Amino acid sequence: MRYWLMKSEPDDFSIDDLENRPDQTEPWDGVRNYQARNFMRDGMSVGDLAFFYHSNTKVPGVVGVMRIVSSAYPDPTAFDPEDKHYDPKSNPDNPRWYHVDVGFERKLSRTISLPEIKARADELGDLQLIRKGNRLSIMPVSKDNWDLILSME
Repeated sequence: MRYWLMKSEPDDFSIDDLENRPDQTEPWDGVRNYQARNFMRDGMSVGDLAFFYHSNTKVPGVVGVMRIVSSAYPDPTAFDPEDKHYDPKSNPDNPRWYHVDVGFERKLSRTISLPEIKARADELGDLQLIRKGNRLSIMPVSKDNWDLILSME
């Protein structure tokens, strides 16, 4: 089992949106960063857990837990010229972008805010989220950091 943090802007897709899907699953599409793609394609496995992180909002932070429910597969939004995530250099025979399906596990009882997480930087030393300049939308989380963040709930 591996652990992840996956960011989404709540105006685009929120933890509530995931919870309210009929089967509480959704493709995590639109990732257009090679390192984040590689984490999904090469690192994630069915059954892994991920923090749902709301970014670009008044109080960014961890708001829930989700489970990886599919292996990575080509992201069809890259092939659709009408989609905002379209990439003309990607095609079904040579896909450039991948995604996984995620399933709702639970909302946290409260948002664990980014400032709270940063305040524990000494304990969370290797957490990519708190590194200067980190803009990745998907990142691995160690088991120790996973447990510490959940303990802040």
